[in-house]
Amino acid sequence: MKIGVIADDLTGANASGVKLVKQGFQATTIVHSANLPTNGYHDVVIMDTDSRYMDKEMARQRVAKAMSQLKDWGASVFTKRIDSTIRGNIGEEIDEMLRHMDEDAVSVIVPSFPDSGRVTTGGYLLLDGVPLQETYVSKDPVAPITKSYVPELIAEQSTHQVGYVGLNAVMDGQDVFLAAFTEQINQGNKLIVVDAVTNEQIEDIADALSKSERQILCADPGPLTANYARSLSKDHVKKATILVSVGSATSLTGTQLEYLIEKTGSTPVYVDPEPLASYTETWEAEVERATEQAFKQAATNHVLIVTTHKPGQELVDLKAKAAIEGKSRDALAKRITDGLATISRKLLTNEELTFAGCFTSGGDVTASVCALGRANGISLKDEVMPLAAYGTFDGGYFDGLPVVTKGGLIGDKKAIYECVKFVQTKATI
Repeated sequence: MKIGVIADDLTGANASGVKLVKQGFQATTIVHSANLPTNGYHDVVIMDTDSRYMDKEMARQRVAKAMSQLKDWGASVFTKRIDSTIRGNIGEEIDEMLRHMDEDAVSVIVPSFPDSGRVTTGGYLLLDGVPLQETYVSKDPVAPITKSYVPELIAEQSTHQVGYVGLNAVMDGQDVFLAAFTEQINQGNKLIVVDAVTNEQIEDIADALSKSERQILCADPGPLTANYARSLSKDHVKKATILVSVGSATSLTGTQLEYLIEKTGSTPVYVDPEPLASYTETWEAEVERATEQAFKQAATNHVLIVTTHKPGQELVDLKAKAAIEGKSRDALAKRITDGLATISRKLLTNEELTFAGCFTSGGDVTASVCALGRANGISLKDEVMPLAAYGTFDGGYFDGLPVVTKGGLIGDKKAIYECVKFVQTKATI
């Protein structure tokens, strides 16, 4: 899958490119009039037309040329990078891009960029809570913005009908949003402005749009494009699965797992740590039970969660068990992590399953997975977030398999989900 992005200025092109890189894509920006890359290293090209303050007809011509170049390069997905304060020839440039796409293609315009204080609600674009026309952009010396209602502003620039989907439909879930989106199309609207005030809402919009059979032209300052590209990339997994192996017992880990389960719809395989904290036959029995259950679960879950962290479960009394078995508490704790790692190894080496990558939480679990998988280590490639690293296994049973590792006390509630998304994209593009 190759993605072509058209931006009307270079700094905006770079901003969108960075967001795509964070999703795991190999992106490059091309300055106006430069040639596209001839090597095969990139799957995203962002072209700067330098047309924000240009005459409308000249802007159209530059966009038309850029679309032709992107098509020749092999792009099949197209997006439009727009200014976060909706300056420029947005409607005209979207119209020109649509002219080069499928006849039934539609553009979804999400001007929101929550991390930069830009949100859209009621169709109005607010900058740090202030309507756009009451901010400094109203005094732009070249092209002052005198309207904050985005559908009206875009309608003045486009030859197509412009529709609108409000925040209520976005907040009510993807099915409701898609119904509202489809209704706008049925009313003859080819450009549709959509409200969003949080990153999670933009993510939901992108996931919903990726299910559409129509060709979609995302038009936004970057967040929608990055999430839409990530959503589409998941469809390029050939019946592959991401293994999530979590052994951390912290309450934060529990919160992160809850969020992951909610976002992916996966059913976790809970491994009981009590029988694993042993050198008796209970260890082998629990490993086999959990492995068999996980194997069955892999048939329906593309994110396969295997964890010893079950809500409401009490911690194992290692001191009492150590006294019974005549072992140290550290030795029994390692038996738990080795058990989880053994389950992971059995799954990753099963010839009937195909894994695109994996995620491990907790240093002990990660170390056990490496040891039992006979890996020399992990070849580091990138940082997903502070103290969460991406790489590939070096040697052993999983040689070359993408993996993201994270400490149990790292990140907010979305951390594991973000790590899984990252490894999905890295493994599938």
